[in-house]
Amino acid sequence: MQLASKLPEIGTTIFTVMSKLALEHKSINLGQGFPDFNPDQKLLTLVTDAMNAGHNQYPYMPGVEPLRQVIADKVSALYGKQYDKDSEITVTSGATEAIMAAVTAVVHTGDEVIVIEPCYDSYVPAIRLAGGIPVRVSMRPPETLDETFEIDWNKVSDAITPRTRMIILNFPHNPTGAVLKQDDLDALEQIVTNTNILLLSDEVYEHIIFAPQGHISLASRDSLAERSFVISSFGKTTHTTGWKVGYCCAPANLTAELRKVHQFMVFTVPSPFQYALAQYTGNPETYRKLPEFYRAKRDRLQQGLLNTKFRPLDCPGTFFLLADYSEISDMNESDFSIWLTKEHGVTVIPVAAFYGDPLSDSSNHKIVRFCFAKQDATLDRAVDQLMSL
Repeated sequence: MQLASKLPEIGTTIFTVMSKLALEHKSINLGQGFPDFNPDQKLLTLVTDAMNAGHNQYPYMPGVEPLRQVIADKVSALYGKQYDKDSEITVTSGATEAIMAAVTAVVHTGDEVIVIEPCYDSYVPAIRLAGGIPVRVSMRPPETLDETFEIDWNKVSDAITPRTRMIILNFPHNPTGAVLKQDDLDALEQIVTNTNILLLSDEVYEHIIFAPQGHISLASRDSLAERSFVISSFGKTTHTTGWKVGYCCAPANLTAELRKVHQFMVFTVPSPFQYALAQYTGNPETYRKLPEFYRAKRDRLQQGLLNTKFRPLDCPGTFFLLADYSEISDMNESDFSIWLTKEHGVTVIPVAAFYGDPLSDSSNHKIVRFCFAKQDATLDRAVDQLMSL
């Protein structure tokens, strides 16, 4: 039977490909972004307590009340935006589901959605499945090791057409680690003012940030928040990526549309995780200490790579560190990443994989992404192996 694929150009994700290679070659996996250590034992105990307390059945579709209240309090304290816990906050099955539900809810056939590339790989499939047209706008690559990728707002402005329905942003940015500044919000504000353009802000690394100004959320400006789906993830914040618990904050009219999709995609999110996260995250120290925790790991990997032929770039946010390998090889990023896994036992992710055309010259800057959400021993072993290059 012949089948017309709705995503004919989409194959297995680069994360799955590289992780499979890492297993086959017993390589140290610094590619896919997940910790190789357990979350806080207190959180694990709270999950068990929630199960024993009887929280094992379907919870309320938008999320349990205690967790939505904790989210509302946190966002208000950090960004000065008060979302209504009943009509403007939805607990989702990870940030990926929130992204898919938001895009599906508001993007219609023929609508254009601007994505900033390099971009996370779920954005474009979500747009296509909704019948939308992805419009890619490339960031400016760094010219020195002290710089990061930056949005070219003139290019974003030039990409706007009467059919533009949404702009998707992701800061702190995966894969580059770039972060937003107030000037960026000024530029975005100017672009969307007097338009019907919606915004989707993927802020899952909001608490893993090292820049002096901290995280600047779209929720912090009323003019942007009123048209934004602001999405985050407990997986990144509590080292529980496998639990797949995220959330979306949005005005009531946008939330109502998102929930229409959410209830038929997953309906709801596992009860014991929600109750445990509500109690755990009620203590702000659980996320306020994250920058210090991950800064130590970033610095450890960065200093280690300085003893190799890799040249690490600046990393103001996320748990990813980019490094230039031009002193090692002339291979494109994908071939180099595969070679490094097979021949030297360390797995990374090619940044080119986050572009629409991973093989084009404009997508290849001889830069790969390392994940430092790993035990110190894992990072040290990887560096030791890379020193032989």
